[in-house]
Amino acid sequence: MKREDYISIERNANGICTIWMDQKNEKINKIGPDLIGLFEEVFSELDKDDSIKAFILTSKKKDFIAGADIEAFQKIQKPGDWKPIAEKGHQILNNIESSKKPIVAAIHGNCLGAGLEIAMACQARICSNDKSTKLALPEVKLGLLPGGGGTQRLPRLVGLQSALDMMLTGKNVFPYPALKLGLVDKVVHVSSLQNAAQKMALELIKQPIERKRNPISFGRLQKSVTNILLEAPFVNNIVFDQAKKMVDKQAHGNYPAPYKIIECVKAGWNNGFEKGLQAEVEKFEELILSPVSRQLINIFFAMTEKKKNPYGKDKVKPVQRMGMIGAGFMGAGIAEVSIDGGMQVLLKDINQEMVSSAYQSIYKDYSKKVKKKALSRIELEEKMAMLSGSLDYKDLNKQEIIIEAVFEDLQLKRRILADVEANAKPDTIFASNTSALPISAIAANAKHPELVIGMHYFSPVTKMPLLEIIKTDKTADWVVSTCYDVGVRQGKICIVVHDGPGFYTTRILAPLMNEAQLLLEEGGDILQIDREMNLFGYPVGPITLSDEVGIDVGAHIMSGELMEDLLKTRPDFKVSKTLLEISKAGYKGRKNNKGFYKYDEKGKKVHGQVDDNIYNFYGGKSRKKIDAEEIQMRCGMMMVNEAALCLQENIIENPLDGDIGAIFGLGFPPFRGGPFRYMDTLGAQKTVDTLKSLEDKFGARFKPAQIIIDHANQQKKFYKD
Repeated sequence: MKREDYISIERNANGICTIWMDQKNEKINKIGPDLIGLFEEVFSELDKDDSIKAFILTSKKKDFIAGADIEAFQKIQKPGDWKPIAEKGHQILNNIESSKKPIVAAIHGNCLGAGLEIAMACQARICSNDKSTKLALPEVKLGLLPGGGGTQRLPRLVGLQSALDMMLTGKNVFPYPALKLGLVDKVVHVSSLQNAAQKMALELIKQPIERKRNPISFGRLQKSVTNILLEAPFVNNIVFDQAKKMVDKQAHGNYPAPYKIIECVKAGWNNGFEKGLQAEVEKFEELILSPVSRQLINIFFAMTEKKKNPYGKDKVKPVQRMGMIGAGFMGAGIAEVSIDGGMQVLLKDINQEMVSSAYQSIYKDYSKKVKKKALSRIELEEKMAMLSGSLDYKDLNKQEIIIEAVFEDLQLKRRILADVEANAKPDTIFASNTSALPISAIAANAKHPELVIGMHYFSPVTKMPLLEIIKTDKTADWVVSTCYDVGVRQGKICIVVHDGPGFYTTRILAPLMNEAQLLLEEGGDILQIDREMNLFGYPVGPITLSDEVGIDVGAHIMSGELMEDLLKTRPDFKVSKTLLEISKAGYKGRKNNKGFYKYDEKGKKVHGQVDDNIYNFYGGKSRKKIDAEEIQMRCGMMMVNEAALCLQENIIENPLDGDIGAIFGLGFPPFRGGPFRYMDTLGAQKTVDTLKSLEDKFGARFKPAQIIIDHANQQKKFYKD
């Protein structure tokens, strides 16, 4: 290990020494045992130099420190492996914190996880006002807790409630909100960052900040009445209890990390800093060895892998201009993420009011970011200048790609494709945002079927991370590669699937939704079905999802080509028709405030209240309680088995795409790792036995996919690791 592979030292005439982090052969700085060990060596050596009065810790890369080296965590295999690493890290950060020579963290770009923990150990923090600058402790998303003193220093810096909020959500904090919290001491333009850091360091030499380790030390923050009250355990217990209730509501006991975070903060808050650090070491190790964390880390690596274009960057055609046909909710969302990806967008619709409404919707979203100071007013205007509107197909003659997001009507989509081919450039890609209609059917009359592809976005587009790209046998590889690149630029996690009714995500969701309908027909209770699937790990129950997506949309899918195709190959598959009847009766769910649940005047779901009248479609209002495991296995295994069939039929090319699609598109429980990781955890034989048991009780629709049976016979897993 060479020092110059990680850091470089710059001595300034004013007595300030700048330590530049610059990890060689890496795009980002990551904290691992090597780098944290170098800090001890460097600071110890430089501290003896009397010509140095203070230090600045900063980065030559686009980010300060992007977090811990996650790969190093995989070396922790048994109890006791983590303790020496953690204790050494705590000792080094304690030495940084107690340094007699001030240390200023000059932050630009991502300052995440271990990076923020190091910055919090410094005597002061200054950050750039750039939109790329974000501070966070996101370890909870990996099923972990901040293991470098974060559970102790953050509450003492920003207060108990704000710290719990940051750690339990893992959310990003942008520069000005960070300043308001007290997480940083100053925000400056990036061009002034190093000069401002030196000035701050010189000020600290004259007037050091005293850092006390006690429950109400908040750096430069004044003690408010609230903070003083929180000294008392009986008072702060209320805060901890409320935090736990929030976690119970969201995690349903499936994710241990949030509970461990609360325990660590509480230990340090009430019993002192050292006790808190001890708790942090013990509980971090418990989490890193847990199956939940292993699955979430697998997902993290999968997300990283998905940023690489599997079709090769050399095949990507540059896309600067995009056409968006359909200016509704989906169209506006696709337009917004495309602008964020650096593309000029022309919104085409048949109605000027729709174009204007989409424009206002996008402007409103960006204005919210300006209000949070995550975006400047100038940047907002620059983004809006990339958006234009039209009612004429003739204006779509300069676009490299055109996406349509109109109603799910095959003939309508075919007409739009014909109009695009008549007006666009000959090599313009045409992408359909459809959730179920086969792309080959849309392209049946196309002049250039090799240019036609599916790009299935999920609602709301600006928040849902998945993009399902659907290729036909005729779609050109460069078209797939280009659309994949567009998706990555839009901030999406992309999977490529083969064409077929429902593709992958809709196809595996439909059987689950159908099973929920059958449970209702058997006398099941709406609230219980949703609750049990929440407890299984889905963020939204299947009945709630019907209301959210739209009962009319669900009915269209359940009575469309997807189910027709399914019944051709599996005639014994029992399909509920009740959703279609409900739709015909005028129930559309949230969109018209008439669905399975009750809604108030503002369209907000009334918690725990269902529309009892809807039970008349399911045999009457008298409902029965169904065994919880039966609900979970019937609905959950329906999706799992269908995912296996998709792999068997080459709709998806590998288990990873299947897991990514199910988790990020449909909310399959992340802690279970996706349908294929879940089957590996159960074991193929246990999966087969479970499905056969369900088949015996409830019918042939639960017949195990042959690929699962083969894996059981061969004692194979879907993943090699």
